[in-house]
Amino acid sequence: MRMITKLLPLMLLSFGLVSNDLSAQITKERLNSAYQTFATSEKLTNGIASFTVLDGKTGAVLVANNAATGLPTASTLKVITTITALDILGPAYTYKTQLRYTGEIDSLGVLHGDIIVRGSGDPTLGSDRYAQANSETLLNKWIYTIKNAGIKQIHGRVIGDDLHFNGNDVPGGWNWTDIGNYYGAGISGLNWRENKLSLQFSPAGVGQPASLRNNDHGMPQLQFINEVTTGGNGSGDNVYGYSAPYSDMIYLRGTYGRDLKKVIEISMPDPALYLAEELRLSLNDQGVMVDSVATSSKRLLNQGERLSSDSKTLDEHTSPPLKDIIYWFNQKSINLYGEALLKSFGLLSGNRSETEQAAKLLAKYWEQKLKIPIGELNIKDGSGLSPQNRVTSMAMAKIMQYAKGRPWFDEFQKSLPNINAVRMKSGTIGGTLGYTGYHTNTAGQQFTFSLLVNNYTGSTTAMRQDMFKLLDNLK
Repeated sequence: MRMITKLLPLMLLSFGLVSNDLSAQITKERLNSAYQTFATSEKLTNGIASFTVLDGKTGAVLVANNAATGLPTASTLKVITTITALDILGPAYTYKTQLRYTGEIDSLGVLHGDIIVRGSGDPTLGSDRYAQANSETLLNKWIYTIKNAGIKQIHGRVIGDDLHFNGNDVPGGWNWTDIGNYYGAGISGLNWRENKLSLQFSPAGVGQPASLRNNDHGMPQLQFINEVTTGGNGSGDNVYGYSAPYSDMIYLRGTYGRDLKKVIEISMPDPALYLAEELRLSLNDQGVMVDSVATSSKRLLNQGERLSSDSKTLDEHTSPPLKDIIYWFNQKSINLYGEALLKSFGLLSGNRSETEQAAKLLAKYWEQKLKIPIGELNIKDGSGLSPQNRVTSMAMAKIMQYAKGRPWFDEFQKSLPNINAVRMKSGTIGGTLGYTGYHTNTAGQQFTFSLLVNNYTGSTTAMRQDMFKLLDNLK
């Protein structure tokens, strides 16, 4: 009897281990079975899905279906950019923007020189998401600083220095229908207001022109060609802007719903110039007259003029730390932030800020860190907006799993949206849907997963619900 009593705990422990192993095996089988049902849907007759699930504690592979096939990522790519930035730059990394001046200030308070705003690629400069970085706060601080330096008049220019990333640019491969709109805004060495402009329309009768209610942005060189017409009630926002970096002409096309009351946002062709002009106008309003037009370093360089290296610092603005930047980057899927981060760690790790070269450095980093083959990270930008991105779900899941062991993981996990009761990042772009994230089920099992779908048929809503149903098997 005593022997049986002694053996009982060992038997219960052994049974528990077998039970846990069995439970894990059932989960694995259930996930694979659910995936097969999902993958044989008519919605994927001409498409493809890739699904990787890792044990969130050990990293062991539980599910790997088409896991080595590179697919477009849409915005799920943002998790790779985020993790790379946190690992290379660190969660406390900040950008610095300097307010400087050239020349001399005479006894009457006249600056015989230029006011320069020198950027370092800060994507949050002028953004309303951060109290310390919004445009009103910065403009007021800079005007106060200029006045406090004894400057009462500027016999020179206000210049936006955007040469840190060689001016304003968009990654190769971005679509023409994207780059003129707020989500396709280019990345500049001197960003401003997230590089977007707001427009308001007044609808008329269906099929009639929808007129612009405001087209005065203090940028006289910008010309809007408005071809937008009024759509029917319930047709919503189908307005697209068409422009390129440094364009002075912006075409507006599409339809604006008759019952719509919405501000339309388009991309800013030259954010450095826009900032410089806004500062110039604000200085004039505050009694500090500037007698020359605003400009940017890139425009001056194209005219054969380089800024003087002999300048003095008036102020240095520090951006929010990276751990705060990634929150809005992933929560609101701001493409501009991804391109800034990609260029920033490319510059730091390999002295290459060009998008193409920085993306290659990113792939090389993970090849060295996790032995992920270069071919599994064929990346063209930092945000996922390029339809040419090709990443495997296995590579994405492995990088996500790596993040769990890093000291900044909590900050990263908090940046991921809560979708369908799962902490995960979504991605949507023509014919592509994706989700990648983490989940701990009621039994305490932890999962790291990546699910990508390409070239599905039917509505995005229907495909999304099928994907949620598959991921529900992790719960």
